Amino acid sequence: MFEKHRKYFMLNKNILIAFTASITVSAIVAQMLSDQADYLNTTYTLAVDYIIYFSTFGGLYYLDNRKKYLLESGQTDKAKLKHDLIKIVASLGVAEVVYTIVRWILQYYFLMLNYDAYLASIVSQVISTIIYMIIINLSVKMTRLYKDGN
Repeated sequence: MFEKHRKYFMLNKNILIAFTASITVSAIVAQMLSDQADYLNTTYTLAVDYIIYFSTFGGLYYLDNRKKYLLESGQTDKAKLKHDLIKIVASLGVAEVVYTIVRWILQYYFLMLNYDAYLASIVSQVISTIIYMIIINLSVKMTRLYKDGN
């Protein structure tokens, strides 16, 4: 059973590691910007969140899948890469939109309730990450990212 779901576990591992990195850095940035207006703190923190998340996730995803797109000649299988990138973008796209909206609203709301900036960032990101994980896993199944021999 583990082999059947190995690719899903690897994807989720990469997402969780990337979110762990982004939660840590976002909380630090939120606290550093705690003197800013709540909407600015929320917006800047979300921007940092995305930079850290996508950098970390992209690097981990590449490391896990770099051999998947190599042909025997050593060239890149561009057709397979393009096919998978479309599926990944489709899977991540819906989840990212929901994540962005939920994360921004929650962090702003917690800041308005006078939470410490780092705590507002952490709590909003944890809640948003749970929602994101549910959506991303449903999307990956719907786009059949890991079907057809992928």
